[in-house]
Amino acid sequence: MAERSTAAVDVADNSGDQSLTAQADQSTADGVAKNRERDTDSDEAQENTGTDGPGKTSPPELHSGHKLARRYRLEECVTRLDGFSSWRAVDEKLRRAVGVHTLPADHSRARSVLAAARSSALLGDPRFVQVLDAVEENDLVYVVHEWLPDATELTTLLAAGPLEVYDAYQMVSQVSSAMAAAHREGLAHLRLNPNAVLRTSTGQWRIRGLAVNAALRGVGSDTPQRTDTESIGALLYAALTQRWPYENDAYGMSGLPKDIGLIPPDQVRAGVHRGLSELAMRALVNEGATASRHESPCTTPEELVKAIGEMPRIRPPEPAFTTPPEYQRTTYQQGTYGRPAPHPGATQPTPVPPPPLQSRTGKALKWAVSALLIAALGLGSWQLADALMDQGGKADETNETQTTDGDDRSPKKPVSGKPIAIESARDFDPFGSDGSENPRDIDKVYDSVPGTYWQTSYYESADLGRLKPGVGVILDLGKTQQIGKVTVSFMGNTSVELRAASSDAGGQPTSFDAYTKVAEGTGDSVTLKPEKALESRYLLVWLTELPVQADDGKWRGRVVDVKVSS
Repeated sequence: MAERSTAAVDVADNSGDQSLTAQADQSTADGVAKNRERDTDSDEAQENTGTDGPGKTSPPELHSGHKLARRYRLEECVTRLDGFSSWRAVDEKLRRAVGVHTLPADHSRARSVLAAARSSALLGDPRFVQVLDAVEENDLVYVVHEWLPDATELTTLLAAGPLEVYDAYQMVSQVSSAMAAAHREGLAHLRLNPNAVLRTSTGQWRIRGLAVNAALRGVGSDTPQRTDTESIGALLYAALTQRWPYENDAYGMSGLPKDIGLIPPDQVRAGVHRGLSELAMRALVNEGATASRHESPCTTPEELVKAIGEMPRIRPPEPAFTTPPEYQRTTYQQGTYGRPAPHPGATQPTPVPPPPLQSRTGKALKWAVSALLIAALGLGSWQLADALMDQGGKADETNETQTTDGDDRSPKKPVSGKPIAIESARDFDPFGSDGSENPRDIDKVYDSVPGTYWQTSYYESADLGRLKPGVGVILDLGKTQQIGKVTVSFMGNTSVELRAASSDAGGQPTSFDAYTKVAEGTGDSVTLKPEKALESRYLLVWLTELPVQADDGKWRGRVVDVKVSS
C-alpha cells in the first residue's frame, strides 16, 4: 500500500468521474490497491469548482521497459486511465527509483500540468515530494517525482484509528509550516487531503502534488490561502476524531451527522486534546463555521503557524517501562547450598553472632595487633619520604629511567595527543531529499584558517525545523587510526555527536546506521572523547541542535574548525 500510495498523484481522483475512478482501481498493475475507496463525489461537492473534461486523445503506446529521455525506464504501471498513466520507474543515470506521470501533449490540461510541475520543482522544499523533471517530448508530457517506498498515506494511518496527540501535533505543525513556505513563493495546493499527506519511516510528514494535483483536476480558487488553511483544519479534525468534518463520507471515514453543523472535535470523541480541538475549529472557517471559544479564526497557513507557536508545546510520550519480575530466591544462595529446604510453617532459628573478645587473652591480642599496625605505618612513612628525597636529588640527571621498588615492570604507555591529519571531508544529510547539505566550503572545516567556516542550510527552529534528526560532516582520515579525541569549534552554542564507522568498513559508508555514536556534547568549542578505545578511518560530526545566527536570524550550524588527535 505504501509504494502505490506514494507513486500515484491522485490520477483516479483527477478524472472527475466516479465510474472512471472505479476503473482506475481495477486497472492497477501492482495488485496492491484493489478496491481502494475514493471520495470523488464528496470531494467535488466540497470544493465546488468546475472541471474541464479531458480531451479525446489516444494514449501513447507505453509499456514496461520503455525509456523516456533515454534515462527513465518504466517498470510497472500503477494507474492507467483515459490518456493518463502513472508508473514506477528507474532513473538509470542516478540509479534510483522514481515515479512518472504521463499524459498526451494535446490533452486539455497538459499545458497547465506542465507549468504547475515546473513551478513546484523550483520551490525545492524537502517537506514536499519533489518534482524532479517536467518535460514535453514526442507528443507526450511527463512529470518525474520522488518515489518514497517507506512512506504511508494519512488515509491509511487513519484507517486504524485516530492519531496519537503528539503525532497529530507534529502533522499539523509540519504541514502548516510547509504550506506557509509554499504560499510565500506564490504556490498553492488546493487539493490538500489525506491522500496527499504522507508520513515517512523517520516520522517526517511530506506533502505530494503541490500545484500539480489541482492542475490535473482543473481546480482553481479566488482565495487559495484560505482554501489550503481550511484543508489543514480538516486534516487535523480527521486526525483527532477519525471523522470527516462534513456531512458526506470521504477517504474511508464517516462524515458528521446531518443537521447538527460543525461541532468541535472534543465533542465528537472523548479525550481529544483541547488545544488541538480549538486549533482545528479556528482553521475550519468555511460555510459560516467560526472559531471555537473566543479565539479569532485562522485564514492563512501563516496565521495557523503563529497559532501553533502560541500553544504549549506537546511533548512526545514517555517510553513504556515494564516492571521487572519480582526477585525469586533459590536454594543455591550463599550459605544454603546442600541444606534441606525448611518445612512449611516451620520457624527458622536466627543465628547468634559469636561474642567479642572479652577475656584477658583476647584483650592482649588486640593490643598486640594495634602495636604492629602502628609500627608498619611508621616504617612505610619513612620509606616513602626517603624515596621522595632520592627522586628529588636525581631530577636533573638525564638519560636515566626512574624505577620503583615494586614488581611493576610494564612498559610505558605511548604518548597520546598526537595530531591526526584529515585527508578530506564531505557534507552528509541522509534524511534530506538528495543526501546533501550545502557542500560549498566543506573543506573549511579543517583548513585551520581563522574566520572561515562551513555552514548548514537554514531552518525555522533549533531542532532543524523538526524535519530531520540532524546533519553533519564525514571526515576521512586516510587510513584506520587510533582516535583519542575530536575537538570541534562552532559559531554559537551547538549540540553535536561524534559517530564512527567500523574499522573494517570497505569504503566510506553512505547510510546513517553505519555510524555508531561514541561521544556527544554541547557548546561553541566541544571536545569529544570516546569512552572506549576507538579505531576508525571515517568519523561523522553530527549536528543535532543548531544556534540562531545574529547576522540573518536563522538557525544554522557553522563549523569553524575540527581537530582530531590520537
